[in-house]
Amino acid sequence: MSEPKTASERYQKISQLEHILKRPDTYIGSVEIQEQEQWIYDEETDCMIDKTVNIVPGLFKIFDEILVNAADNKVRDPSMKRIDVTINPEENFIEVRNDGKGIPIEIHEKEKIYIPELIFGHLLTSSNYDDDEKKVTGGRNGYGAKLCNIFSTEFTLETADPKNGRKYVQTWENNMNVCHPPKITSYKKGPSYTKVAFKPDLSRFGMESLDSDILGVMRRRVYDINGSVRDVNVYLNGKPLKIRNFKNYVELYLKSLEKMRKMDNGESDTTPSNIPTILYERVSDRWEIAFAVSDISFKQVSFVNSIATTTGGTHVNYIADQIVRKVSDILKKKKKNIKPYQIKNNMFIFINCLIENPAFTSQTKEQLTTRVKDFGSRCDISSDYINKIMKTDLATKIFEIADENANNALKKSDGSRKSRITDYPKLEDANKAGTKDGYKCTLILTEGDSALSLAVAGLAVVGRDYYGCYPLRGKMLNVREATADQILKNAEIQAIKKIMGLQHRKKYEDTKSLRYGHLMIMTDQDHDGSHIKGLIINFIETSFPGLLDIPGFLIEFITPIVKVTITKPIKKVISFFNLPDYEKWREEESHKYSWKQKYYKGLGTSTSPEIIEYFSNLDTHLKKFHALQGDDKDLIDLAFSKKKADDRKEWLRQYEPGTVLDPTLNEIPISDFINKELILFSLADNVRSIPSVLDGFKPGQRKVLYTCFKKNLTTEKKVANLAPAVSDYTAYHHGEQALVQTIIGMAQNFVGTNNIYFLKPNGAFGTRATGGKDAAAARYIYTELNKIARKVFHPADDPLFRYVQEDEKTVEPEWYLPVVPMVLINGAEGIGTGWSTSIPPFNPLDVVNNIRHLLNDEEMDDMHPWFRGWTGTMEKIESQRYRMYGRIEQVGPNTLEITELPARTWTSTIKEHLLLGLGGSEKVKPWIKDMEEQHAETIKFIIKLTDEEMTKTRKLGFYERFKLISPISLQNMVAFDYRGKIKKYDHVHEILKDFYEVRLEYYQKRKDYMTGRLQWEAEKLSFQVKFIKMIIDKSLIVTNKPKKQLISELEELGFPRINKEGKPHFGKIDEEVEAIISEDEDEDLEESEEATRKKDKDDESTVNGPEELFGTYEYLLGLKIWSLTKERYEKLLKQKQEKETELENLLKLSAKDLWNNDLDDFLTAYEDFQKMDLFLRNSAVPKTKGGKRKRKGGDDDDYDPSGKKKPARRIKKIKKEDDFDRILIKPQAKIKAKRPVKVKVEPPSSAASTPSVKEELGVSDVTSNASTPSTTIFDQKVKQENSDESGISAFSSKFNKIASAFDEDAPLDQITSEDTSVKESSAPAAKKKAPPKRKAKVVESSEDELSDANLSEQDDEEVVPVRRQRSSRQTAKKSYAEPIEISDEEDFIDDDEDEEVDSDESFNDE
Repeated sequence: MSEPKTASERYQKISQLEHILKRPDTYIGSVEIQEQEQWIYDEETDCMIDKTVNIVPGLFKIFDEILVNAADNKVRDPSMKRIDVTINPEENFIEVRNDGKGIPIEIHEKEKIYIPELIFGHLLTSSNYDDDEKKVTGGRNGYGAKLCNIFSTEFTLETADPKNGRKYVQTWENNMNVCHPPKITSYKKGPSYTKVAFKPDLSRFGMESLDSDILGVMRRRVYDINGSVRDVNVYLNGKPLKIRNFKNYVELYLKSLEKMRKMDNGESDTTPSNIPTILYERVSDRWEIAFAVSDISFKQVSFVNSIATTTGGTHVNYIADQIVRKVSDILKKKKKNIKPYQIKNNMFIFINCLIENPAFTSQTKEQLTTRVKDFGSRCDISSDYINKIMKTDLATKIFEIADENANNALKKSDGSRKSRITDYPKLEDANKAGTKDGYKCTLILTEGDSALSLAVAGLAVVGRDYYGCYPLRGKMLNVREATADQILKNAEIQAIKKIMGLQHRKKYEDTKSLRYGHLMIMTDQDHDGSHIKGLIINFIETSFPGLLDIPGFLIEFITPIVKVTITKPIKKVISFFNLPDYEKWREEESHKYSWKQKYYKGLGTSTSPEIIEYFSNLDTHLKKFHALQGDDKDLIDLAFSKKKADDRKEWLRQYEPGTVLDPTLNEIPISDFINKELILFSLADNVRSIPSVLDGFKPGQRKVLYTCFKKNLTTEKKVANLAPAVSDYTAYHHGEQALVQTIIGMAQNFVGTNNIYFLKPNGAFGTRATGGKDAAAARYIYTELNKIARKVFHPADDPLFRYVQEDEKTVEPEWYLPVVPMVLINGAEGIGTGWSTSIPPFNPLDVVNNIRHLLNDEEMDDMHPWFRGWTGTMEKIESQRYRMYGRIEQVGPNTLEITELPARTWTSTIKEHLLLGLGGSEKVKPWIKDMEEQHAETIKFIIKLTDEEMTKTRKLGFYERFKLISPISLQNMVAFDYRGKIKKYDHVHEILKDFYEVRLEYYQKRKDYMTGRLQWEAEKLSFQVKFIKMIIDKSLIVTNKPKKQLISELEELGFPRINKEGKPHFGKIDEEVEAIISEDEDEDLEESEEATRKKDKDDESTVNGPEELFGTYEYLLGLKIWSLTKERYEKLLKQKQEKETELENLLKLSAKDLWNNDLDDFLTAYEDFQKMDLFLRNSAVPKTKGGKRKRKGGDDDDYDPSGKKKPARRIKKIKKEDDFDRILIKPQAKIKAKRPVKVKVEPPSSAASTPSVKEELGVSDVTSNASTPSTTIFDQKVKQENSDESGISAFSSKFNKIASAFDEDAPLDQITSEDTSVKESSAPAAKKKAPPKRKAKVVESSEDELSDANLSEQDDEEVVPVRRQRSSRQTAKKSYAEPIEISDEEDFIDDDEDEEVDSDESFNDE
């Protein structure tokens, strides 16, 4: 045994040099050979390869320290251009040389040795100890190159500087223990440089020579330096490396990734999808990043100040976390449930960054620990870069992971073939379900509980052994677009899986493993019922492949849509399963019988006896779906995938109206079901959401107006009562609340809503504050028809339209034809299936002028969006795009006043933005000093800023910072054309032309109809005169004579029958048919008037018969006795003469004359409408001072009933500086002139008092939406009274006097458009030929009737009297400003995309 050591022997003191040599792992890492996975540069393939190598980390580290020293010199001397690295394994020699400024060759004042010797031969010496200095170099602790010296047998430093004419060479040996004196020589010529050469002490690393593994890692590190240091040429063993930047360096890994992917997929797989992509982006001078998809796990290659951080660190987490978070947000929108680590595991990122004073986990510097806030710079990854990432294989791989996760989750809820299920009380389970005979059983899925009761009644016929029933609650989920979580939480889907025994994604070849072998769908025979069928087909095809390939698996149960009961001459019931068949029978066969029909809107209409009858005759009511064939799967995807939105548009466009499923087919091809039945649901959704180009209405609006017309709603009616009346009158099948909102919308008159509102808003119908959401409840508000309504929708057109048949009654027309195209005047918005629409409103006067241009075969003028009462500015930026600007004025050095917003930007939206600026938030610092609201019906915000914020606002732009800019587009104008097909219009003129052609055609139809009606009315009067005269002359005896004989005599005398539609029928009819008509007439005589009314009210159906077609002699035989008097006879003769005169006058007019007359009447009514509207808007809400807001932290805290009441703070009112002239801040669009779009603008009325935009900004002309009326006595009177403080009260007191001027025949001199115009040509518009004069009635009136009006200063507009000169019908000429050039390519304002919005429902459940 050795003797124990003494305490002095146990505790030793050694030098730091000895400590480094004894404990090297603390400083350079392990000095033992380790197996590591490293990227190696492979010379043969010229790429980086991921390889397992055996290296000594410490040896690699001392080499790296010298490389990083050379790279750091680039930061100290940007003129450095070259690094030379020489590695000679045979002689165990390594040399690193760099040009640029060398080390100062002078003696250190304190240490009294040369500075090169101090740096390389003495520990704990460095230039990096000043932590107050921000550096982006690799050195930090003062070891660096000295560690290389210590672990070398020989270490030589050489540095030269021609400026001071000296060259310094010094050598150390024996692990820095032997320091030779420096050799300093003269150096006058040549470049500055520093060179370090050393021979590693391989014995300390357990090595005999530099092997291939360590050489491969060293060579790769040289490539690292070449890629991470900018603008430096790197040479390895005398050969230049081809890498020029970090992007080139990253591409070395691309070849490796491609090679690995080929190995995974097979050598022959060279398709583009299998070639990896690296996305590079230089974010800033300090950050370069690149991204690629990893096939194995998360990988990274990163550099901090040229140091290779092989294990990553905070900089890698900083970039990776951003990518993961932003990709995850996108996937959530796509309903993909992905965990962050699943995204990260598929990422390979590259980072080259400069970090100030970086900190690492150890001297080996493999992992950065510096906190993000101390990086000294930011690297915010842009949305564009993330979008590029989403286009790589990353999305595909993540979706595959998501699908796998979803499938695993969904399999947990799989069903099985159990004999009994007790989890669903509403299930009427078949006795044989779940047994060996289960595949013979049929599960009936019903639409709701009421249908379930009917199906249960049917089980009494077919028995319960092989039939079961289960109700669906509403519509199923569209599983094609749903997440696994949504599917798992969907009760209907989970119930069907359990009841049927279905297993997710199992490939079925037969149904013997199921509880039920057949699935029967029993829904209403309407569009929603078809949608439910489609959703079930989609569910089965998506989740259970193979089931739809099994013949007879899927069945539907159909019920009649219409039943006809024939009462005479035989009794018979005919069932129709679609409306076209019923309409055909009605047209061809109905005249032979006396009959009545009953419509079946749903299963609930059928009675239990009828259901029993259906189940007793299953062959008629069961239809099998044909097994999948051809392109059935593609069609299912087309119908239910959101990705197919554009394809669905074409699918809907190609539908031919009247196409229906063949009810005689026993097997329904799924393609036929989708193309002929399911398509009707999508069309119905679009019909509800997209207007007709002819009347601008959607069905709900049309139903409201139809009811108001039919009821002649000229006195106010409560909205709460009108909605149910519309529902009942027009057979509306949806909730009445939807009708309430429709009525409110049609009556709203605040700025941004209807340019012409047909219903009066008698009550609180909403304001600009919230866009109408603040409307009062329907039980508090009233409405009635506006007088202008019947000037737009002329009653004479009503008989010309085709009317919809709903629930056995005739309801509203398919479309109205207004005198002017309301789709342009009021605009339209809507989102349907596959289609959306956005048509802005236009000035009615511009529309009328263009109609008259068309009537005169002239070219149309350009029209531009226009909003009634709006005083902002409209700027044209492209042919189909505009910008709307609000209005802001500077009323003090730092005080601004907002007096108008972009149209349809509501006050509450801007207020929320201003309050955020006033109070701030966690992310936004307060920037508004004070804010005051002084608006009532008009807008008025007063805003106070600090000097600093005012300067900042000027730089950002007033309109931009206060969000007073809004885009408006004419690139998504979609509507149903006159044929009922969806059409996208590229220009407003196309809409006007489509409307013009149909409207003009219908004016001719109106003339023809009126001509025929007047002719027949005159002829009918002639027959009545003849009939009365024959009775008076006793040449016809009607008393005491059999009815059959009398009718026969009338036929022989040439008297026609007349049906309910007023159509005559001459000649004899079939005796059997005559018998039916006579019998029906006799029955009518037997019933009292009261009994008839009661019967019509109580009976579900209407009795029809031959009289509907042939008519009766009621117009003669129903005349009263006093018609035989002389006075009545003479009156009939006079009426006949009047009809003939009216007919004669009508025949003198052309269709265009009729339209021009209607336009005259419309303009008169529109002038009255404008006056009334302006009065209502100016007097609706009294002026108020509004509220005042201060920054948060004051007395705006929540009310606390338990606490003491805080004293109110006195708020000083924002005062306008009296000595400050108001400055209207003109809109300044940040547009660089590049691609010119020439625009001409007529200056606004205020142009004379304010500098033009071109003069002030030199950017573009803008046009105001404000009125520019002609100066008249009326206008002068208005202006005079506007200056009076009591203007509004004066207006109110004189309103009754003005009302006399509101008559239809008020005098009008000429047409004057309110709207200023924008033109797209560089030259003034060509002078148009004046339309021809035509004679018309002139009504004279004194202008004094109009001069007593007064307007409030509350609006910045004036009443615009619509004037026209009937004798000339000449349109006023327009003046234009100079053209301006606007480029859209460098537009700094974030306008909305002008693509078609696809808010496709994709058949999702409602």
